[in-house]
Amino acid sequence: MRVVQTVFGVFHHFNLARELEKRGHLERVYSTFPWRRLQREGVEHGLVETFPWLHVAEYAVGRSPIDLRWLSDELGYANALAFDRWCEKRLKLLKERPDALIGISGSSMSAGAWVQREGGIFICDRGSTHQRYQQQIVEEEYAIWGVTRPVSDERDTVREEAIYNKADAITVPSRFVARSFVAMGVPAEKVFTIPYGVRLENFRPTAVPAEGEFNVLFAGAPGLRKGIPYLLQAFANVKHPRKRLMIAGYVQENLKGVLKRLPLENVQFLGPVAQPELIDLMSRSHVMVLPSIEEGLALVQAEAMACGCPVISSTNSGGDDLYTDGVEGFIVPIRDVRAIGDKLQLLADQPDVGRAMGAAGMRRVQEMGGWNEYGARWEALLLRLTGMQR
Repeated sequence: MRVVQTVFGVFHHFNLARELEKRGHLERVYSTFPWRRLQREGVEHGLVETFPWLHVAEYAVGRSPIDLRWLSDELGYANALAFDRWCEKRLKLLKERPDALIGISGSSMSAGAWVQREGGIFICDRGSTHQRYQQQIVEEEYAIWGVTRPVSDERDTVREEAIYNKADAITVPSRFVARSFVAMGVPAEKVFTIPYGVRLENFRPTAVPAEGEFNVLFAGAPGLRKGIPYLLQAFANVKHPRKRLMIAGYVQENLKGVLKRLPLENVQFLGPVAQPELIDLMSRSHVMVLPSIEEGLALVQAEAMACGCPVISSTNSGGDDLYTDGVEGFIVPIRDVRAIGDKLQLLADQPDVGRAMGAAGMRRVQEMGGWNEYGARWEALLLRLTGMQR
């Protein structure tokens, strides 16, 4: 079975590529990141081809201290179209057509259609909720906080929906995401749920949380979609003499104007952190909180569990596909400051509960088998969809 992947950047697709390569199925993975960034992902160089020209520019604009949303949107849309055309050309140069193309959502409209015409299948792999569903729920959040920025480029949403219709199947990482597709009218039988794994060889405890302190971690892209205001409000209500909230990640533009209205005492914004530092932060934290308004299945949840750090996540984070509420962590409703605060206070008051949850989380991710189980489930699905195994 010959499989091709297309992905903007990296995301979880190189974890999948390693698993497909290990099983002898990976024909190519096409990415918009340069090889110097991709070489650490562990996929053979000869199987990776890159089209980085527009994405690198888009990435740089997105990190500008000036709000250049209009330029970022233009570059993003142009990148999607150009990458798609380039992938189709590269596919036509392969000695044998692929049996399947797995395209991260927003990519491979033309390339996927070409594979279908050649007798293969086209799978759209979506890491978050249905694009229109995501747009609507984040628009609600923007309205709550008085943010007037557009949530997304409507051209991207229309393109995504066309890809959903065109694809033979849609893969998602959690039941929450699957429900969003059904709610938006996609047939349930077209949607397949395969939860992500974790690189157990990288993520493991490197330290233990300090006694007498209460260290809370958020890791991701701090913004309104991630529910940061509710975490800040809940943390402010926690009673502990040595509490600290560390927020790791590049602060999103939509949050910057809101922060001045929120409590920030004992809060540290760390900015982007390298993986070794993140592992150390997870190991030293008493809990990681992911209060997302909308999330597919954040990889940081399983990564924190692998480091022995219990997790508090929202019902819209996909956390219930990873762990059980009250065992390895807690699952709370979205936008619920009291629920987040109550769980934080419980862990601050009863360190033994957090230690027990941390140990249970490590056992849980070990049972999940890293990314191997993810690869096995993908292989089974591909064999089924291509008709190679019934």
